[in-house]
Parts: sequence; C-alpha cells; structure tokens
Amino acid sequence: MIRAVLYVMGNGLYSLSNKKVFASGFLIQLFGNCFFATFTRLKLVLKFEIDMRKKILSCLFIFSILSVVSYSNTKDSSDFLGEDTVRVYSFEMKRQVDKALWMLTERAFEASEEWEADIVLIHMNTYGGLVDMADSIRTKILNYDKPVWVFIDNNAASAGALISISCDSIYMRTGGNIGAATVVNQTGEEVPDKYQSYMRSMMRSTAEAQGKDTLFIDGEWQYTWRRNPKIAEAMVDPSIFVAAVSDTGKVLTFTTMEAINWGFCEGKAGSIEEVIKDAGIENYILKSYRLSPIEKFLHLLLSPGIQGVLILLIIGGIYFELQSPGIGFPILASIIGALLYFAPLYLEGLAENWEVLVFVFGVGLLAVEMFAIPGFGVAGIGGIILMVTGLSLSLVDNVVFDFTNVPFIDIFRAFTFVIFTFFVSLIISIWAGAKLLTTAPLSFLALQADQKREDGFVSADSNTINLVGKEGEAYSILRPSGKVIIEGVVYDAIAETSWIEKGCKILVVGRENTQIYVRKL
Repeated sequence: MIRAVLYVMGNGLYSLSNKKVFASGFLIQLFGNCFFATFTRLKLVLKFEIDMRKKILSCLFIFSILSVVSYSNTKDSSDFLGEDTVRVYSFEMKRQVDKALWMLTERAFEASEEWEADIVLIHMNTYGGLVDMADSIRTKILNYDKPVWVFIDNNAASAGALISISCDSIYMRTGGNIGAATVVNQTGEEVPDKYQSYMRSMMRSTAEAQGKDTLFIDGEWQYTWRRNPKIAEAMVDPSIFVAAVSDTGKVLTFTTMEAINWGFCEGKAGSIEEVIKDAGIENYILKSYRLSPIEKFLHLLLSPGIQGVLILLIIGGIYFELQSPGIGFPILASIIGALLYFAPLYLEGLAENWEVLVFVFGVGLLAVEMFAIPGFGVAGIGGIILMVTGLSLSLVDNVVFDFTNVPFIDIFRAFTFVIFTFFVSLIISIWAGAKLLTTAPLSFLALQADQKREDGFVSADSNTINLVGKEGEAYSILRPSGKVIIEGVVYDAIAETSWIEKGCKILVVGRENTQIYVRKL
C-alpha cells in the first residue's frame, strides 16, 4: 500500500517538465522502491525467525516427551510405587547346597539390599548338601536385618532343613517335606557322632534363634518356642524322643500338615504369589534374581563332582604327558583343567593369588624331578605336596594368609577331598594308560613294536665299542663336547678336561652308550 502511494506520487512528479520536480519524483519513486525492498526483507527475516522458533519449540517438546518415555522405560517401575507397596525379592535354591549356592545367596542378598527390598523370599527345593555351606547360609539369614521367608517347593531335606529353620517364616507346598538332617558321607552312610553332635547343636540353636511366643493358655500366659529346639534336634538324631512327635530310632521328617501343626510351617501355598497373599500382603512388587549364563557355568564348575573331574583331568594330563613326552595334547588338557578349576574359585573370592602360584610351583618341581633329576626324590615329593596344598587351600575361604576365621574342619575337608581325588585320579590314569595306549584307537600314541637284536637293533653304536685306547685328532674345539676324528671317521666326544684345541692329538679313555670320552695327549 505504501509502495503504491509513493509510486503514484513519483510518476506524477516525474511526468512534469520541471527538472526540479522531475528529480523530486525520481527520488520519491527510488525511496519507495528501497523502502519496499527493506520492508520485504525484514518481513521475510521475521517470518523465518518465527518459523525457526516454532520448529525449535516443537523439537524441544518432542525431545522432552521422548526423554520422559525413555526414563520411564529404563527406570525400575518400583521407583514410582507408593510408600505402602511391599518390595519382595526372591531367589531360588533348587540345587545341591554347595559353594556355588552360598555364593549365589551372597549375591542375591546384596542385590536385595541395593533394591531396598522389604522381604527376601527363598524358593527352595533341595535334598541337602555340604554342612559347612549350609551353616554359612543360615548364619547369613539369621544376621540379616530384614525378614527372610522360605517357600519349600517339595523338598527341604538335610542341609535344606537347617536353612529353612533359620528363616523367619516357612511356607510349604502340599506334599512337601522338611527334615532328615542326619549327617552322612558321600556314600550315604552316617558319619561318626562327633559330626552328628555338631549338627544337632546347629539345628537346636537355629530353632532357638527364632525366639518364643507369648500365648494365653488355660487362663495364664505361657512362653513357648516358635520352633521347638527338641523337634529340630530330632531331625538329626534318631535317639531323640519327642512325645506325640517322634519315636526313638527314627529320624524325624515332617509333611506339610505336620509341620504346620508343630510350628515348623506358617502356611500352605502353591506358588510364590500365594505365599505373599497368604501373609496378608495385597500391594506388593515381586522381583527375582536371575543367573546369567556365565554365572550358571561358574556354578557348575564349583560343584564338587565337576571339581573332582577337573582334578582327574589335571593329574591324568600330567601323567600321560610324562608317559608319552612330546604329544602335547595331555599337557594341554591338564592346563585347561587347571584353568577351569582355579578360575571360578578365584572369581568367587576363594582362591588367592599365592595359592595358585603354590600349585604352579609344585608342577614345576615335579617337572624338574622327571626331566632334570632322574629318580624320585625331594623335588618330586615336594612338588606333589605343593600341588595338593594349592588345590586344597583354594577351596577354603581365607583372606590372603589369614586363616583366623576359617574353621579347622573346613581345611580338613578340603585336604581330604583333594588328596582322595588326587590318588583316585592317579589310579585311573595308570589303569587308563595301560588300557588305552595298548589298544586301538589310541595305540599310535605309544611305541608298540619290539626292537630285537636279530632284526639289527642294538643298544649302542657298534662302531664305538672298540675305540677305547685308540688315538686321534680333535676335529673341532672340545669345550668340553665337540668332535674328534679317529682312523678317518668323525665321532662325537667329550673332553675330560674343559678345553681341547682343534688339531690337538687325543686319546680315547672311555665310552658310555654312544658317547666317547677323550684326553689331550
């Protein structure tokens, strides 16, 4: 609009003949064009700026939405729960009670503390296992500052019963069992009463740790054990008599209903969720500890059976390598066995650096005895002792050189296990060596043919037999070994003195196998 008015005024003045007026019209029109151009550019700039602001605001808005969505996806949903929501953290004990289960328990409790769980719930189904590992687990449970419950999904036998009794609440599936905690060896036979006595004491003290309930019975207040220590003891010792519960001569095992009747079970449930609901908890969040594939593999390697196989692999590999030097495969198998034995123990914090080095040094001494010092003396015996020591102490939970908090029974069991497995492995290796290396398909690993004299085989080079007493010349420098020439034939020789120059006259003074000994004339 402004441009049009200026354009009309300019054209009107421009059409007049007066030069001044003509110049004025030209200037007005030029001013109008410049004004319009400036205005248009300013308008475009403002429009561009407004568009950019809109785009930037739109991007920021979208980015904010995506950030909130991403945060909500990565953030644990439990972080947005109300204060009344109960956090329940569960993990499984569905295996033999051993070092691997103890390590799993430690990690699970650490994870529950990081998650700030209100209750830890153990999902159990075990026939028992190692007493020392069960003791470590039950001590962890008793000292934990939050409630620990257990859901027995069928079985809580032997060491499993000890762990269950240490929990604040016990729930069992229909058809479940708890008890039979008599200590037995690997063949299933009862061990001496020394060990039974210790197990009785642990079961009794664990039941006592649950405290007493105050009940109003027959018009008066009475204090009764939550878990009767005598009943817990009867699960170990068949000689314990508990009226209406256990007869002498029989180890006590409870069914689900019997455990409920006698205070060793708080209720019956069919799943973890039913346990929580049976406890009266409606608003809760359940989180479970899951093993990674690597953790599962490490736990497999920590089982006593696999450790025994690995010791067999280590000893067998060394034995076969000594029987057939140069093959390479047996010693490689032995190295792999040692790595698989020590690696999980080291990662779990059981094996110390010096314990691994003790084992390696023992292998070195054994090699020196076999290859450098023929026979079987101090080096060989020392090597075996160091190997057994390294393998055994790696199973014990000591801190560097500090064994203060390690029970002697743990050290004794570790050495007993390794020594027994060591000799069994040696016997199997000797038997396997006699069978496998003399029959197909592994017979090629050992020399089977007889080298008979009638076939031309002799124990030494016959050309050197009659050289003693003959004279010759040093064919090379002897320092002290070198070569000599006798009657035009070159032989390997060793000088009795430390040095004989080339070209010196020599005398053969002795012979051993194919080696001749010479002296300077």
